Amino acid sequence: MTRLHKMVFTLGAGLLLLPALSWGHHGSAISYDTAHLWTTWATVTEFNYLNPHPSMTFDRVTKDGKTEHWVAELLTNPSELVRAGWTKSRSVEALKPGTRVKLYVGTSRAGGFSGIVMKIENEQGENIVGTRANATGVELDGVPGGLQPSGADKLPGKED
Repeated sequence: MTRLHKMVFTLGAGLLLLPALSWGHHGSAISYDTAHLWTTWATVTEFNYLNPHPSMTFDRVTKDGKTEHWVAELLTNPSELVRAGWTKSRSVEALKPGTRVKLYVGTSRAGGFSGIVMKIENEQGENIVGTRANATGVELDGVPGGLQPSGADKLPGKED
């Protein structure tokens, strides 16, 4: 094989693999229960404006006074946030540690204190750092564990 043939073959193989890259991105409904959102008031402990999804940690207090430490990613991505006017500096300022927010959460299908944040509201009820103004959820403020998966929960497309 000549050098030109090798280069053409490598380039062709690379071009054929490009569409496969899009298959690697996870679907949010596979990892998180986005069909059963719930809401809670929480205090931001950390916010990271990252690709492919910003992430945050937050604390929520249960009705019995215990603090739960949660970790979550936002459904949106930085390019979507910028188009909606939520630049990195504006988002980081709005979600600085200690900020009290109302979160619309889809719990991780694996359980635990992990989830995806679909919507964030400030104490005035304004939608902040996001574009999902129409998200709704069951009010579970203070309920220990929020909405955890049960044994009856099934992954989308998985039949037993």
